[in-house]
Formats: sequence, structure tokens, C-alpha cells
Amino acid sequence: MNRALTVHDLVFCGIALVTGLLVAFLSRTLLRWLAGHAKRTRWSGDDVIVDALRTVVPWAAIAGGAASAAAVLPLTRTIQHTVNQCLTVLLIFVVTLSAARVVAGLVQSVTSARSGVAGSATIFVNITRVLVLAIGFLVALQSLGISIAPMLTALGVGGLAVALALQDTLANLFAGIHILASKTVQRGDYIRLSSGEEGYVEDINWRQTTIRALSNNLVVIPNGELAKSNMTNFMRPEQQLTILVQAGVAYDSDLEHVERVTLEVVAEVMTGITGAVPDHEPAVRFHTFGDSRIGFTVILGVGEFSDQYRIKHEFIKRLHRRYREEGIRIPAPTRTVALQQGAVLIPQQRVSDGAVQGGAPALHD
Repeated sequence: MNRALTVHDLVFCGIALVTGLLVAFLSRTLLRWLAGHAKRTRWSGDDVIVDALRTVVPWAAIAGGAASAAAVLPLTRTIQHTVNQCLTVLLIFVVTLSAARVVAGLVQSVTSARSGVAGSATIFVNITRVLVLAIGFLVALQSLGISIAPMLTALGVGGLAVALALQDTLANLFAGIHILASKTVQRGDYIRLSSGEEGYVEDINWRQTTIRALSNNLVVIPNGELAKSNMTNFMRPEQQLTILVQAGVAYDSDLEHVERVTLEVVAEVMTGITGAVPDHEPAVRFHTFGDSRIGFTVILGVGEFSDQYRIKHEFIKRLHRRYREEGIRIPAPTRTVALQQGAVLIPQQRVSDGAVQGGAPALHD
């Protein structure tokens, strides 16, 4: 346009800018009100969508007001085109960031709600966020008139070199995807590796898996190493576990009485200790005629892996106290040994817990 700038142009330009700002303010206020209602719903996806709209809509209103203001001014065609391109790129940038936030939030919501997918596993969130940002970047380049076909071709050619340079990173990425797709490990599972590391799975991201040990320390394991390692998952297929406690009583004990007393202690522990499974059917199984005792196994049920230590602790204390009250002996390991000096045999002695029982024998030449 070749005409001169007039007061009317400035007035209309100001009106357009003020209108855009007013619409942005009103829309943000309305969306804040909607966000309060969205928090009351069970589905977390509406919170993510409303939060993203609170960013996109005000910026879109401001960009629209700026574009309208530029349209009423007597600008040259080149300047007008440049202004429109800048506003378009700005809007694409805002929309891309908001879309990445929405998609990542929805993926997070879906993975957290589905038991078959590792909830809060950031590998899926990061992949979707990167894809959305890459698409938005390509759209912005296309809107600026930059052809993306040569860029895609160059990326395809250079992708081989990048893949060779990032072999370990890509191996960990695909190993993490394989772990999640196979549903063998989920966030919150207690696992033990053949190399000795064990703990609760905190997160599985694009490169590594984070495990929190019972000592509250974090153990970081590359996904590739986790995929190749022999692993025991104590939460699959069920979270409840069966633990075995070994015990033994003297040979002169009444085994029926021992079994009855032991089951009573088990029932007391199962109903009174947090983490026990009251519905689990307890069992006592005698299995060994030992050197000094009859051995048996007590089978207990616990809610999850870390509960077993507390259950064993309480069970052993109560069982020991109850056995003393009932007169049931738990004998110490004993052995009969014969000591020989030269060609003369020294009388036999009883050895218990590493100590020699009885008087000292006489030595014979």
C-alpha cells in the first residue's frame, strides 16, 4: 500500500490490539474456571486439555489481534507478508508446545490407568513429546516456504551415520520399549537381577531403568543390561508371596502338639500383623530327621516382598515365646566326637554349639 498513515489507521490498529488482549484475558479467565471443574472429575485427561487451552487460546487471540492491526495499517506487501509469517510461526510454536503437553499428558494418564502398561514410564511420554515437537518444527519450516523434502532426504541419509554413532543409546531405547511391550516389568514391581541388584522399579525411561533398593538408594541400570539379565519379578503374576520359615524341635516332642501350637501362632500373626494375608491357608510340614532335631517348614503368606521381613520377625518371636510356655524344646545342634592321641582313644565327648560338653578327659600315654 502506498497511501500515508492516518489517525484512523492508528485508531483501528489500537482497537484490534486491545480487542485481542481483551479476548485473551476473558478466555484465560473462562478456562481457569473450567480447570476448577475439571479437577473434580475422575478422568485426568480433561485437566491436561484445559491446561493446554489456557496457553493456546490467549496467545491465539493476541496473534489474531496483531494480525488484524497489521492488516489495517498501510504496510507494503513485503512487510505485511513478513509480519504474517512471524505471527504464523509464533502461533505454530505455541500450538506445538501445547499439543506436546496434551499428548504427553494423555499418554501419562492412559499408562497410569491401565494395569497392563507401566504406569508413569517416561519412555512413552518422551517419545510422543519428541514426535509432536518434530512435526511442529517441520510445519513451521513449511509455513516459511522452506521445502522439507531435501531435509527429510538428508536426514534419511545421515540417519545411518547417527545410528552407528549411537548404537548403545538406540539399543537401550529399543530394549526399554521391548521391556514395556512384553509387560514383564512395571513401575512399582520388586525385581532381583542375576547380578545381585534388587529393589522397586521407580521408572523406565528412554535409556535406563531406575530401581530403589530397600536401603532407599537408587540403582540405575541400562535398559540393554536389564533386557539381557536373568530377572525375578516378585510382583508377577501375583503380588502376594509365600515364604518359608525353617524350624525344628526335639525328638521327644509330641509332633501333633507342636503342629497345633505352631498353627495357632501362625493364625495370630496372620491376623494381627500388617502385611500378612489372613486368607492364606497356613501349613506346617515335617521333613527331616536331623542330627539333633526333627526339622519342619512353616508356610506363611505375605502381601508383598518387603512385608516378609516384618512377618518373619514377629512370627519367630511369638513362636519362641509360645514354645517356652508349652514346654516344647528347640535343641541346639549337637555332635558326638571321639578324639585320638597317638594310639590311645580319648573318651567320647558331646559338642554343642562349638563347645565341648562334660568334664575334661584324662590323657593316656
